[in-house]
Amino acid sequence: MFYIKTINEISPIGLEKLTKDNFQLSPDEQNPHGILVRSTNITAENVNPNLYAIARAGTNTSTIDVDACTERGIVVFNTPGSNANAVKELVLAGLVLASRNIYGGIAWAQSLVGKTAVSKIIDQRDSPFVGPEIAGKVLGVVGLGSTGVLVANAAREMGMRVWGYDPYISVDAAWHLSQGVRRAPALDALLAVADYLTVHVPATAQTRHLFDEHTFRKCKPGVRVLNFSRAEVINNEAIKTAISNGTVASYVTDFPSEDILGNEKIITIPNLGAVTPEARANSSTMAAQQLKDYLLYGNIKHSVNFPDCEIPHIAAQKRVCIIHRNVAKVVGPITGVFSDRSLNIYNMLNRSNGEFAYTMLDVDNVSLEGIEKDLMKISNVIKVRVI
Repeated sequence: MFYIKTINEISPIGLEKLTKDNFQLSPDEQNPHGILVRSTNITAENVNPNLYAIARAGTNTSTIDVDACTERGIVVFNTPGSNANAVKELVLAGLVLASRNIYGGIAWAQSLVGKTAVSKIIDQRDSPFVGPEIAGKVLGVVGLGSTGVLVANAAREMGMRVWGYDPYISVDAAWHLSQGVRRAPALDALLAVADYLTVHVPATAQTRHLFDEHTFRKCKPGVRVLNFSRAEVINNEAIKTAISNGTVASYVTDFPSEDILGNEKIITIPNLGAVTPEARANSSTMAAQQLKDYLLYGNIKHSVNFPDCEIPHIAAQKRVCIIHRNVAKVVGPITGVFSDRSLNIYNMLNRSNGEFAYTMLDVDNVSLEGIEKDLMKISNVIKVRVI
């Protein structure tokens, strides 16, 4: 039996994946094997010795001390793509909000409460809210992951001319991208032609302030910018300067902060990108499935700290899963432990992602008593599980 601690509101649809014959779920579990979480901070102090994995129902793992988990051999999962459609729909709304000053028009209309002849007042005051249509305009999509591809394809269907830029586009994303989307050879080429810019890149050291004063100087004057990616991707001081000098006509962001509130050309949405029942169900289901596959079978998919590594499970065998550092002279001693016990390795897979690696071995269904202790004696081995 595996004990799972649930933190925050996890969709019941996702929890159904963790059936009662193998899993016991509770928000009060003190010594869990797995954690399902949405947004609560998880620090090194929250990590117990029996913890094998943490699954974040969402993409952002900044609230989890991933480094501490990695050093302890705890796999941290996220759920990329689970909220892609929800974010796409909000981006499409953002495109229109950026163009038509709908936000300002609604606020003005609400200010007419208590007045008479409202329709006549409105007829005389429509000019301040005139804005361009998006059809026929150029949309630049920076980042062609699951959300970026959906946005690019939908914008094409809405009559926009779409340019995309992503030097690291995956094969899967490329297959799903509309043939009508033009691939920009460099970011500068996209900036020079885009009437609208939407950003869909992860938050990394390389993407922090990707859009700064230097970047905005390369933009087409009057560009309208959307950020439903991460707050830190765009430098707030730089975009306020770009708005004041006319480089940026409007900015729509899902990440409000004190320094951008109150600017009439900045529309702040309160982090609603993934706030739909469907997105929450998708992310919870994906996170629960990741925990299930790892705890029952040792398979890893969509981990942020260890490599993807999957072998179909064969019930007649035992499986040994080993987390270790990706250095020389580790795999040899691992297989040597099995050889010394005259154990036949039926199947083996080793994957790495830089500093760390993961090795799975299937052996005949025999006694493996004491093998965890023997494997842990090997230098650079971090954690061992026998399934």
